[in-house]
Parts: sequence; structure tokens; C-alpha cells
Amino acid sequence: MSDPEMNSRAGEDLSPAQELKSALTDFVAGFQSHTAATDQRFQQQEERLTMYERKSLARAARPALSSAAKETAPHEKAFGAYVRSGDEDQLRGIEMEGKAMSTAVAADGGYLVDPQTSETVQSVLKGAASLRAVASIVNVEATSYDVLVDHTDAGAGWASETADASETGSPQVDRISIPLHELSALPKVSQRLLDDSAFDIESWLAGKIADKFARAESAAFISGDGVDKPKGFLTYATAANGSEAWGEIGHVLSEADGDFNTAAPADAIVDLVYALPARYRANATFVMNSKTAGAVRKLKDGDGRFLWSDGYAAGEPSLLMGYKVVICEDMPDIASWSPAIAFGDFAAGYTIAERPDLRVLRDPFSAKPNVLFYATKRVGGDVTDFHAIKLLKFAAS
Repeated sequence: MSDPEMNSRAGEDLSPAQELKSALTDFVAGFQSHTAATDQRFQQQEERLTMYERKSLARAARPALSSAAKETAPHEKAFGAYVRSGDEDQLRGIEMEGKAMSTAVAADGGYLVDPQTSETVQSVLKGAASLRAVASIVNVEATSYDVLVDHTDAGAGWASETADASETGSPQVDRISIPLHELSALPKVSQRLLDDSAFDIESWLAGKIADKFARAESAAFISGDGVDKPKGFLTYATAANGSEAWGEIGHVLSEADGDFNTAAPADAIVDLVYALPARYRANATFVMNSKTAGAVRKLKDGDGRFLWSDGYAAGEPSLLMGYKVVICEDMPDIASWSPAIAFGDFAAGYTIAERPDLRVLRDPFSAKPNVLFYATKRVGGDVTDFHAIKLLKFAAS
């Protein structure tokens, strides 16, 4: 008997239940085979994705030296060579701070520093305890910065449906020009240190320049006379609060000569706060030196509570009556008629204009065996809103 005949005979002998069972068995076997193949494909795909992720993580974990070095290494190498040995050849054609570096040192006054050093200097200046922390800062490319100030109201009036509208007052616009002055520093270092490759010349130079600039700027923003330097806000004339004209800064008195009033010492601080118009108080800041701050933090209100409160976390500023306090050591001490405390919205009241570039000229001849580095930048500053700043003068009347 042939095989087909035997299979046919066997099929005829199967009951319906057996046929169903056989069909289900074949279906399950086929499904399991398909599932195993699918699982294998998924596993292979997962292995490929895992390998790709590992490669991606490995690339991300690598130090950002390869790509960054392509951008910064030419600047640092060229500037480092110039600083250490006066080699100007590598500076040719290198762009720093977005400008082509010139080899005409005498004409341009030096070379633009590399971006990293420039950013270090800027970050130190911004972090220094000076008016920079609260004033408005603008970057300019010109030799001056002009501010248009509308210090009067345009006027308004009520109109009826049938009556003619009456003419209102016209605003008065003033132009305040802030010239940029040259700020310079002249650090020096021995040639032996420059020859030492382990000496971090860029960090040393940035620190020296930033320290000199920060000190000079802080003093000028407070009391500079405006001659070849920024004009400080304390150099302007003052008048009793409410009677000052444009160009004068309003002041209140402590009601005691060279001191706080003995009977109610905290009243002077309260009077100073509310001498400032409400529109400026939201962003207002106290400015004083450390010695004055030591006297102010002892003051209490009528209920015996201190007016001064320290920040709750590291880096948070101290508060005086809820307003931030900036310590500027160039503010005057408490003395007779001294404007030792300022309060105001300095972002509105004082503007610092500067050029973003920083130049360095190497001088190996004037101070042998040392090398001088003549660093310069352009900066200016002036009061741009006299209503935004008030002073506390320590006088009886």
C-alpha cells in the first residue's frame, strides 16, 4: 500500500476531536516558530541599539578637548607665544574676539586677548563688590553712548463727547552722553617665570588685570569726577528730597551730626526708603561700605526687631528692610554731612558703557629683567535717572 493511501486511510480513521487536536497542535507549533524568529530579530535589533548607545555615551564622555581645541588652541597658542616671548608671527591672521589681530602694535595699542582670558576678566569684574552688580551695563563699539531721557510727563486730560480737546503739556527729552575712557593696568612678571612652561601665564595675567580694573572702576563709579574716567553718582549736587532739580540727587538727613539719631536711629533708614518714588522701590538696593554696614546692622525698630537680616543660603545677599545690600568699599564712612548710604534702582539710575574687547601690549624693555604688560579697555559711566537714587546724609539739619 502506498503512502498517500495509508495517510488517507489514517485520516479516515481520525475522529473529529482528534482532527481538531491535530490542527491546534500544528497551529501552536507554527506560532511558536514565528515567535522565536521574531524574538531573535528583536534581540538582534536591541543588541545593535545597545552598541550604538554605548558608542554615543563614550563619545559624550570624552573630554571636550578635540572640538574645543580646534577653536581655542590657535588663540591660546598665539597669545601665549606673544606673552611669553614676544613672538608676533603666530598672531598674524588669527581672529580674537571676532576681530582680525593686527601686527601693528604701536598703532592699535596692543593685541586683543584670547577669548578665555577676556571672559575670565569680565566674570571677575561682574563678581566684584562694586556698582557693576546692580547698575545697567551696555556694550558699545563707538566712543560714547547716548541715552535719551524723558524726565517729564507728556500730560493728559479728560475729554467729553462734544467739547474740544485741550492741548496737553509736551514732554522734555534730555540727551545724556556717556563717553568711554581708557582704563589701564600695568602688571609685570620676570622673564624667568615666563620661560617656565609650568607657569600659567594666562590665569596670572587675567587675575592681575581684573584686580586692577575692579578697584579703579569701583572708585570711579562712586566718586569719579568724569575727567578721563567715569562720573560717579556722589559727585553730583544734592538737595533736600522733594526740592531737587534735574541734575541733582535728593537726600534725607539722619537728624544727628555724623551719626544716627539717638532717640530713633532706625527712622533715618525708613525715611530713606520712602523718599524713593514707588516705581523705583521694587528694584531698589542699598549701597554702603563695610564700616557703615556694621553700624546699620545694629539698628532695631520700635518693637526691638533688627532691620538687617542675613541671607539664608550661601551667596544670597543681606537684606535691609527687605531690600538687598551691596557693599562698596569706596562709599564714604559715616561722618558729618557724609552721604554714607545710597538707596535706589541703580539699573535705572546709573549706566555703565564699555567696549567688550581687552588689549594687551608687551613691554620687555622698560623694567628689565621684568616684562610689563600694558592692558587697556574702554569704559564709561554716568547717572541716567536722577530720580532713581536717594542719599542719606549724616547731619542734624
